[in-house]
Amino acid sequence: MNVLELSEQEIGRRQSLQELRDMGIDPYPAAEYPTNAFSTDIKAEFKDEEPQREVCIAGRMMSRRVMGKASFAEIQDSKGRIQVYITRDDICPGEDKDMYNKVFKRLLDIGDFIGVKGFVFRTQTGEISVHAQSLTLLSKSLKPLPIVKYKDGVAYDKFEDPELRYRQRYVDLVVNDGVKETFLKRATVLRTLRNSLDEAGYTEVETPILQSIPGGASARPFITHFNALNVEMYMRIATELYLKRLIVGGFEGVYEIGKNFRNEGMDRTHNPEFTCMELYVQYKDYNWMMSFTEQLLEKICIAVNGKPESVVNGNVISFKAPYRRLPILDAIKEKTGYDLNGMDEDQIREVCKKLNMEIDDTMGKGKLIDEIFGEFCEGTFIQPTFIIDYPVEMSPLTKMHRSKPGLTERFELMVNGKELANAYSELNDPIDQEERFIEQMKLADKGDDEAMIIDQDFLRALQYGMPPTSGIGIGIDRLVMLMTGEMSIQEVLFFPQMRPEKKAPKSTVAEWQAIGVPEEWVPVFNKCGYNLTSDIKDVNPQKLQMDVCGINKKYKLGYENPKVDDFAKWIENVNNSDNE
Repeated sequence: MNVLELSEQEIGRRQSLQELRDMGIDPYPAAEYPTNAFSTDIKAEFKDEEPQREVCIAGRMMSRRVMGKASFAEIQDSKGRIQVYITRDDICPGEDKDMYNKVFKRLLDIGDFIGVKGFVFRTQTGEISVHAQSLTLLSKSLKPLPIVKYKDGVAYDKFEDPELRYRQRYVDLVVNDGVKETFLKRATVLRTLRNSLDEAGYTEVETPILQSIPGGASARPFITHFNALNVEMYMRIATELYLKRLIVGGFEGVYEIGKNFRNEGMDRTHNPEFTCMELYVQYKDYNWMMSFTEQLLEKICIAVNGKPESVVNGNVISFKAPYRRLPILDAIKEKTGYDLNGMDEDQIREVCKKLNMEIDDTMGKGKLIDEIFGEFCEGTFIQPTFIIDYPVEMSPLTKMHRSKPGLTERFELMVNGKELANAYSELNDPIDQEERFIEQMKLADKGDDEAMIIDQDFLRALQYGMPPTSGIGIGIDRLVMLMTGEMSIQEVLFFPQMRPEKKAPKSTVAEWQAIGVPEEWVPVFNKCGYNLTSDIKDVNPQKLQMDVCGINKKYKLGYENPKVDDFAKWIENVNNSDNE
């Protein structure tokens, strides 16, 4: 890396790195460092009356207070932080005091990983600490961490810009309290979910992510090219159709926790790449699945929060079963005053106009109902609510309702104004399924780019016979948001999708050379803040010389400084090129 691309602190750290190597100290040793304790455990287990406990700990050095021959440092390991007391003569018992005087005091930096062997004690101020008897550098940090300072529980100089936090999650995890806790809770959600499904006797499976037909949901897919087969493939939008094939094959219950990909919008509750759990169980229906889901979510909430409640945006949400069950058309009537029962597409279109909704001709009956529900109803359901009995036009993979013509045995679980889960009594009539796929293709012909494509192999599987089955999909990212109280999906994803980083525009080396600037001087101009050739057109030649030649001197580049007349000529060339 060109030295001019580095900050002052980065240059200093690289100089320290070289000094350490010159001293014979490997800044990145390969050998195992045999830690035997964590910060939080040391504090929890310490007893003043017990004999001294020898420990070996390691972590990032997050602070340092040098006081002559004795110093304090704070180490952050994977569980928390602990203070370390370091004296010169303890870590340097012989004549050579370089490990303390040079390495610890001058060559180590905040963010470096160090190992400490010593014993646990309580300081005069009452803080449980580790008295170091040896110190080892385990990894040198070349970039300075943003340091968040805390006083009386208040954080200062926070690393809080969302753009930086999400793009550099590794820094966010190091310096911001509570971020790691969110992801540990996410792990608890997944662990509890998986254990509950395993205990129920269901089998975790894996199905293809690259699919020849994007089925199982209505969504716009990502498209890629499979070179070996020379065919277009799709990133899966759901696992549904493959999991149902396994029910056909004889599994009692199967589930998959994995990534789905939908080439659609991004906002605080949507990420195009998201984690979903789908479960299918034979001989069950959507009524059974509602009860199973209630119990599952209550168990997860207790595992994460210690109680069946979570606080989201000031709302106390209770996951204690049972939950309200409300037909979707009743919900629409309740919120809008319009009863859509028995209405055809044209009549519902008229209702949309009366409600001043923006609709278009590509929307069929199901899409129109979905739009009405989404705009007027969905956001009003804060406590867990099963919205049930969807019209058949909205549910191409769902069994017809056993007692309500035109409706299906489907539910969506709404929590905090958003869909958390979607479930059916699964359609297992292959003839009915084929007819519904055909209706979906008619919507595609009208321009609906989210309509399902006919999956002939799935139809063939159904023709071999699928037992009565209930299935559900639960959005894991939204579930974690609810359990942790986070309002943005980016807060519960380690690495959310981001737009490409914006970089300041720069003139090319050739463009600088075109006005007479030698190639080796281009990075020097950039270091001064002159990224475009046009940036120098109004600069005084003497000032430009002072800026550029000052960098040459400061960084000991060894270049022969151009004369003022050279800078004046370059400025003149820029202005002439602008006038051409």
